[in-house]
Amino acid sequence: MNDHTSDDGRQQLLPLVPSVVGRRGNDRTSLAVAVAVAAQTILDVPEATQRPLAAGLLQAERLCADAEPDLAATRREAQLALKMVPGAVAWVDRLGIRGRIDAHTFAKRSAPTMVRCTVEGVVVSASPDCDVRLGALLEAGIAASPAPDTVIAAPAFAVGPTGPWPTPTH
Repeated sequence: MNDHTSDDGRQQLLPLVPSVVGRRGNDRTSLAVAVAVAAQTILDVPEATQRPLAAGLLQAERLCADAEPDLAATRREAQLALKMVPGAVAWVDRLGIRGRIDAHTFAKRSAPTMVRCTVEGVVVSASPDCDVRLGALLEAGIAASPAPDTVIAAPAFAVGPTGPWPTPTH
């Protein structure tokens, strides 16, 4: 995200740095962060970006349905975002991809891709308030992840070790 902001935009992000330091999560955190970020901007990004976001949100919604009740809010957020982009959902359905992925695979592959696509979609939209929108995405990701001193219980569906929540590679 930092690479896509202006010099002034980077300065506006500085106050958020302490909020990011020390945050860790698990597969559940990756799911919540990806949904929060994608759902926030799905209507504001180009249709070509809405499609992969819809695919990720569909997988996230399925994982939330299989998980513990504490992911009910994340599931509702994914469902609401999907209702806003019926064309993108129909595109995913036309692909005929019915396979499910597990939470660990989602955390390692889908979540970072969703965050990256969201950031790139905001940048490609060339909005004059791009820096503000990118800052809002960072704030949404921070809000969806546990505070540094929060003890994170391993979710019932987790596979593999816990680790930091995904960040885009750009």
